[in-house]
Amino acid sequence: MKRTLLCALALVVLSTGAGQPADAEDVALTFDDLPSLSFTDDLSYQQKTTAELLAGLKAHHLPAIGFVNESKLEGTDGEARIALLAQWINAGMNLGNHTYSHLSLNKTPVADYIADTAKGDTITRALLATRGRAPHWFRYPYLETGLTKEARQTFESWLAAHGYRVAPVTLENSDWQFAIPYDDAVLRADQTLAAHIRQEYLDYTARAVRWYRDATLGMLGRAPALIFLLHASRLNGDCIDQLAAILRDNELQTVSIDEAVRDPAYTIPDSYYGPDGDEWVTRWSLSLHKSLPWSSFPQVPADVVADDNRLEPSP
Repeated sequence: MKRTLLCALALVVLSTGAGQPADAEDVALTFDDLPSLSFTDDLSYQQKTTAELLAGLKAHHLPAIGFVNESKLEGTDGEARIALLAQWINAGMNLGNHTYSHLSLNKTPVADYIADTAKGDTITRALLATRGRAPHWFRYPYLETGLTKEARQTFESWLAAHGYRVAPVTLENSDWQFAIPYDDAVLRADQTLAAHIRQEYLDYTARAVRWYRDATLGMLGRAPALIFLLHASRLNGDCIDQLAAILRDNELQTVSIDEAVRDPAYTIPDSYYGPDGDEWVTRWSLSLHKSLPWSSFPQVPADVVADDNRLEPSP
């Protein structure tokens, strides 16, 4: 009897995977603004950012997709910047379209937006073709999906006709607000400030991950697969080990975006159009007429917000 019980327990352990909790939930990692979101155009800085980020993803066996703005590949060092995208593919990652020049559909005529998205398909498509693949995912800049029903439907009909699907976002940590102040500290060799920003960022991320997990569980009655919006920044490159630990601590196992969207939650209708660039958890709440616990939503530290506004003021 004892031997039978031990064998059964061993089968359970093997079936759940070594070191992976049996009840782990799925999360897909997505990185916007490739080849790099950076406070500087310096190529060597962006090369180091890419190397650190990809090395960390590979070390922790984290699949990811990067969304490309091909306008960032222009200039005399364009070939070297294209090589950064090739590194993503060589590391086993996927690439998607983020428009050519990071336009907002809310502020751009739909015909111009389609033309910009088509222009942003050229180099990425050619790179993926070297591996027998093609781009299939599109991420809206600013998550802004158009001010009118007609604009959104027109654009998304074009996407579908060209083999694209919209990449949702169901988990975010406002990393872009931390990224520019962090770059500034690194570039000025202010190690004390850089360390402070890293810690604030990681503390905030841990709170944000927990909030989204609790909010989706409360709204849907179960924990869905999540799609995590991040950016290709030095901050994430320098924090990738700790970010992986936060995912493990929350019993989140990384999968591809293709796997994540198989979750039935991603069949919830999203018919929103309007001024807000909301992630899909908010869009689901609108479709389902269910509220979210916004009073407990974590706030980005005031010093980070102030520094980001100072360094990169809104137009």
